[in-house]
Amino acid sequence: MLRHDFIAGITVATILVPQGLAYALLAGVPPIYGLYTAIVPLIVYAILGTSRQLAIGPVAISSLLVLSGVSSIATPGTDEFLGLVITAGLLIGFCQWLLGLVRLGFIANFISLPVITGFSSAAAVIILSTQLRDALGIVIPRFDSVFSRLGYTMEHLGETSFLTTVICGGAIAIMLILKAINKKIPGALFVIIIGLVLVYFFNLDEKGVDIIGVIPEGLPSFSIPDLSIGKIKQLIPVVLTVTTIGIVECVSIAKTLQAKHKDYDIDVDQELIAIGASKMVGAFFQSIPSSGSFSRSAINSSAGAKTTIAAFFTVGLISLTLIFLTPLFYYLPSAVLAAIILLAVVGLFDIKEVVHLWKTHKRDFLMMVVTFVCTLIFGIEEGVLIGVVISIASVLIKSSKPHVAILGKVPGTNEFRNIKRFEDAIEYESTVIVRFDEQLYFANAGYFKDKVSKIINIPKYAKLKYFVLDASNMHNIDSTGIKILHDITSMLKSRGIELHMCGVKGPVRDMLYKNQMLTEIEKHHMNINAAIDQLQTGKPIKNKGKALQTNFRR
Repeated sequence: MLRHDFIAGITVATILVPQGLAYALLAGVPPIYGLYTAIVPLIVYAILGTSRQLAIGPVAISSLLVLSGVSSIATPGTDEFLGLVITAGLLIGFCQWLLGLVRLGFIANFISLPVITGFSSAAAVIILSTQLRDALGIVIPRFDSVFSRLGYTMEHLGETSFLTTVICGGAIAIMLILKAINKKIPGALFVIIIGLVLVYFFNLDEKGVDIIGVIPEGLPSFSIPDLSIGKIKQLIPVVLTVTTIGIVECVSIAKTLQAKHKDYDIDVDQELIAIGASKMVGAFFQSIPSSGSFSRSAINSSAGAKTTIAAFFTVGLISLTLIFLTPLFYYLPSAVLAAIILLAVVGLFDIKEVVHLWKTHKRDFLMMVVTFVCTLIFGIEEGVLIGVVISIASVLIKSSKPHVAILGKVPGTNEFRNIKRFEDAIEYESTVIVRFDEQLYFANAGYFKDKVSKIINIPKYAKLKYFVLDASNMHNIDSTGIKILHDITSMLKSRGIELHMCGVKGPVRDMLYKNQMLTEIEKHHMNINAAIDQLQTGKPIKNKGKALQTNFRR
């Protein structure tokens, strides 16, 4: 097992070194901070995390979010900017740690997959636009708008550096070829070595090719981030944004890996504690905000990682790199790091999911498009906020107008199904059976009452005597729902119709009992068959009291 972890850890490290350098630049900080982020956060997560293959470290999305949020406060590349980025990491970690501690990990479920797809695709476009300077060698001013950045680039294509473009394009081609040969080959490491050799021996830095320059040697030192109230207030928007996206990223990756291996369980709240603590502790050792990397996690898994010990081997190699090898990166072309980023973010475009949504879920496809467009037009933080609002609105809309079905008995069975789907389903004279497929609460109570009113006014139910409510899918009811049930009972009674309920869940029975709505034993049934047998024969069913079982005690 240790051998597998060793191989996986070293393999991830060979990918993490070039990606760490690249994603630090993407975040607007010196490259060395990407490697610093590959030390302490990995150790902390390995100790506290529940996923055995999740690879923590700098990632493209988090780096972009940090750049977008903090650059509105300070200028990228300055000491003030760097300090704010590290402080943001501490605050983001604290938020995630706190959410895990109070067991609120479920909030990640409020961001739907279409919204994530739209946001990720827009983020990929924004990241691609930020790399045009290093990929083409064009001096591009800082723009907040992706459209302004792209427009300026198009206008100044004549200023493109031939050597820079060739290096970037060549690096992408080499990585694609190596990936086609064997996905386990660390293509990013290969192009870094090739780029270093070319610049050093052909003096390309003197011919207009930008290089990284001096990178400090040694491990990250302990330092206390600036936690002044003024700084914290300024960072709140970016902290909330990265906290939300980071939770979704890490939890979704961890669940994907767990589903593949099936030999351990994921505790979402413990995951939040682990990734939060990794950021908090890392911030005291000069780490920028980290997160779970899907690409490195997949490599870690395929390379054979069995436990989190693999992370310690990764940390070991990164540490050796920091102590002995950083001077070698002096001649590293910025174009190579741009190539690494460009190739990595292409994976953020989930074309298969887009096509799937278009074919099967037009409403979800629209949600994805709206999130994508809003993120590009208004910005990263605004895009995340709009995406969250869209997700929550979608849940509320679906819940406020739930599915209501009129049921009939399928011939030759004891099953009752939707008469619109089973045309031969048998309905009973003077009886209508209705199933409500949602909790009954304030958001949909009025809708349900309207539905009942429309059903009893259908001409074929003119001689209706019994309204049977199948509550088997009604898992909860609030005070508004209770009030509506009283109103429906009165409305039906005024028409000479009795309300009967069947299949009522325990928590709902408890609420009915509290509100004196379980007093008429003959109107409550274990299931639809029991209700129909009584209503058709007029004979009470044995053990009828079980339909009234409740755990509520006065």
